[in-house]
Amino acid sequence: MSEISALQRSPLFEAHRALGAKLADFGGWEMPIDYAASPSGLGVLAEHTAVRNAAGVFDVSHLGKVMVTGPGAAAFVDACLTNSVSRIKPGQAQYTLCCDGASGGILDDLIVYLRADDELLLVPNAANTATVARLLAEAAPPGVVVRDAHTEFALLAVQGPDSDRALETLGLPVGHDYMSFVDAQWDSRPVTVCRSGYTGERGYELLVGWSDGPAVWEALLARGVPPCGLGARDTLRTEMGYPLHGQDISPRVTPMVAGLSWAVGWDKPTFWGREALLTARAAGRARRLTGLEAVDRSIPRPHMTVCQEPGEASVGEVTSGTFSPTRRLGIGLALLDAGIADGTEVFVDVRGRVGRFRVVRPPFVPSHVR
Repeated sequence: MSEISALQRSPLFEAHRALGAKLADFGGWEMPIDYAASPSGLGVLAEHTAVRNAAGVFDVSHLGKVMVTGPGAAAFVDACLTNSVSRIKPGQAQYTLCCDGASGGILDDLIVYLRADDELLLVPNAANTATVARLLAEAAPPGVVVRDAHTEFALLAVQGPDSDRALETLGLPVGHDYMSFVDAQWDSRPVTVCRSGYTGERGYELLVGWSDGPAVWEALLARGVPPCGLGARDTLRTEMGYPLHGQDISPRVTPMVAGLSWAVGWDKPTFWGREALLTARAAGRARRLTGLEAVDRSIPRPHMTVCQEPGEASVGEVTSGTFSPTRRLGIGLALLDAGIADGTEVFVDVRGRVGRFRVVRPPFVPSHVR
């Protein structure tokens, strides 16, 4: 069996293949990178631009789904993950972190859908779903059930300034508050419509039954919404400075280093990694995750070394890097020594050539999520 055939597949796999999508491994799943080979496809740059200027639809069914149910389920999740579930109400979603209990490092970043005090849906990253589900199941008190529901639901992200119009053509609800969700139906199929996304544009994520995913996907394409792959998703999120787990954040990176302290309920009496994070916060951070934008024509890539002067000792490393289709220049995220201030010019070893960059605070383009 080849490596590619051993990967897990979205319920939309055949639809992607029929469109001529370029497929690759993403978190253990065979997912579309772009649709440049399709007669109706656009390619990464055009898919990116479609989302910034109009709308596009992504298959993100590779993202995990973990159900936590039973009396006290919300309080249990609140005592495990960093953000305060008590700050949101049923019908709202929340960005949060699952941290290592000993070090405080980020094991995963995820979204919590609060349906009721006894019912939550968690959406972790694909490669970390089994770990998150296992840790929660091991810690769950009697009566709280944790179930890995990864392949029970498909997840489609409709993103862009025209996303409301696209969903209205399907008769789905639009216009609700950012990070809130509404249960609806399309063609007698249950659909949860959440005002969320990973592109920096106004958009929605549609949670549907696994077997219903292809029908909803085809309906959106039939109404003129172009398919977009994970290549454009990566350039879009990098322009916003959104971190990607496994590149920008990891068990070796704490929320403070990542600039994610806002997703930590510091006043909560308990969550995984609390004591380690309180100690680290008091000590101050030695590194910080920040942005780089090219002064010349260089394009940064992950693992490239950053120096304050060519040939000097390293002051950090690029974690994500790409060409920004919107800004038309190289941009990236980097873990740098905390003393490197915004506005500082630094130098990156770009495959043996010195590239000039300026340290900036993301996002690189304005956010329109609200």
